Amino acid sequence: MERVFNFSAGPSVLPVPVLEKVQKELVSYGTSGMSVMEMSHRSAEFEGIIKKCESLLRELLEIPSNYKVLFLQGGASTQFSMIPLNLLSKYKKAAYINTGTWSKKAISEAKKYGDVHVIASSEDENFSYIPNLEDLALFEPYDYLHITTNNTIEGTKYSTYPKTNSPLVADFSSNILSEPIDVSKFGLIYAGAQKNIGPAGLTIVIIRDDLIGSADKNCPAMLDYKTHVEASSLYNTPPTFSIYVAMLVLEWIKESGGLNSIYQTNLLKAQLLYDFIDQSDLFSSPVKKENRSLMNIPFTSTSDELNKQFLAQANSAGLVNLEGHRSVGGMRASIYNAMPLEGVEKLVQFMSQFEKKIVEEIVR
Repeated sequence: MERVFNFSAGPSVLPVPVLEKVQKELVSYGTSGMSVMEMSHRSAEFEGIIKKCESLLRELLEIPSNYKVLFLQGGASTQFSMIPLNLLSKYKKAAYINTGTWSKKAISEAKKYGDVHVIASSEDENFSYIPNLEDLALFEPYDYLHITTNNTIEGTKYSTYPKTNSPLVADFSSNILSEPIDVSKFGLIYAGAQKNIGPAGLTIVIIRDDLIGSADKNCPAMLDYKTHVEASSLYNTPPTFSIYVAMLVLEWIKESGGLNSIYQTNLLKAQLLYDFIDQSDLFSSPVKKENRSLMNIPFTSTSDELNKQFLAQANSAGLVNLEGHRSVGGMRASIYNAMPLEGVEKLVQFMSQFEKKIVEEIVR
């Protein structure tokens, strides 16, 4: 069967060359005579995989030497608890900026462990923008400031990051590796892998050395960053196959020219879709232009009935998983790194044809 263009927000599209290599190596990885799914996480073969995965990630993101890279389980949602358990150590206070669904969940979890201050929010306008960071006033000392850099559901992203004396903690789940970033501006970066890195089941944490080792005394071993640092992410059996696929995706990004090249392609894809939406009489974007995501583009037509027609017909045309999140409705095109330019071109072409057909029906 011919592959469709998969606009899922996650688990999401993977690069075809990576899938083909996985297929080739599925039964026997290298000369091991076994699949990665079968081999011990303590084996020399898997040690080579996880070390290469870390090396590639460090190279692509230019991660400084005073940061540790961890390969964990539990998704970004587990980080909502791990972060306060580990970082609420000095002042027992944390600052959060609320920009959407995942920020709200992170705030809710953090409140279980300490004093949480929401210092800025865009909830007043349905999370359609990112608060003005110049207006932030961090007069009190905080153990950290938490942000969600790209809002998968609402379709907004930070173009600049807050300046703060507190460690900046960032959920990069839906836009990590989509553009170059200065890791040194952050105390901790975390991301679920199932958007731009690999299959579901793997979570990557990049943490500065000075933030390790101050976990709450009642923190479970599995939720203590120090546990995983000391065990080189092998305290228990990690998601071995997901780490292997992540390694292949990182190789693909490097072979594609690295993050600068990936970023230029992402800009081109997003601009193509936004330009069509902005000139359309049928489709519109709820997001303020200056805060629009490059990865997740929500849009809607003029009625729920037309939205349903559009989604059904798009699915039949091989443009799948365009439904907006159930909490907001409408449509959403997630155009992560592995979505080819051709997929966005096909989507825009289909949207144009659909709009033309609707206009003709109205004229009749």
